[in-house]
Amino acid sequence: MRISIVNPNSTRSMTEMIAQAARRIAALGTEICAYQNDDGPASIEGHVDGALAVPGLLRTLRVAEADGAEGHIIACFDDTGLDGARSILTGPVIGIGEAGARMASLVARRFSVVTTLSVSVPILEDNLVKAGLATSCASVLASEVPVLALEDDPEAAGRKIAETVERAIERDGAEAIVLGCAGMADLSATLSERYGIPVVDGVASAVKLIEGAVAIGLRTSKRGGYALPRPKTGGA
Repeated sequence: MRISIVNPNSTRSMTEMIAQAARRIAALGTEICAYQNDDGPASIEGHVDGALAVPGLLRTLRVAEADGAEGHIIACFDDTGLDGARSILTGPVIGIGEAGARMASLVARRFSVVTTLSVSVPILEDNLVKAGLATSCASVLASEVPVLALEDDPEAAGRKIAETVERAIERDGAEAIVLGCAGMADLSATLSERYGIPVVDGVASAVKLIEGAVAIGLRTSKRGGYALPRPKTGGA
């Protein structure tokens, strides 16, 4: 099967890191095709960046489906443009935020999300409510590590993320951690071993969920909320 994974921002090195993480976990016979939104912001941190990313993201996803992708992953933990993507595509679509939280809910009664900046916390909290997972979430915590700092100074970023993970466990009683940024994908195994609890990466989770959906023949429903947009005429 062919799966697309789309980075909604325009940072090439992050796209390559995401693609590598996805390919490491993909099953034999799954082709991971990575795409980048070259019209997007350099990183997505908050509502404005997310809004600016959506038009280019949707165009890129259309290209991916035209290229033969049978399922799609939006590689931003904010699940940027997810409803719009589901409305224009035939194959199943998942964001790494929803994927990580759903996977964590399978292995722990209470999980915490450790993300980048405080500006993203309300977005992630709202997404958890929408997905029906808020009651399983002990907390959404910001490490105050900007997205691009994950590449610029990975050692310092890793220390701050680890400190935030400790706080989630000790203060909030988290039984599992969801890493709240695609750029944190490489930290999951190390942090899980250090703290002795599941540390969930949204990229890996999304790959496995989409592989399963495609394998059993699921397609996005076009009845109701995810119906294809109607053609429009008129306007200035």
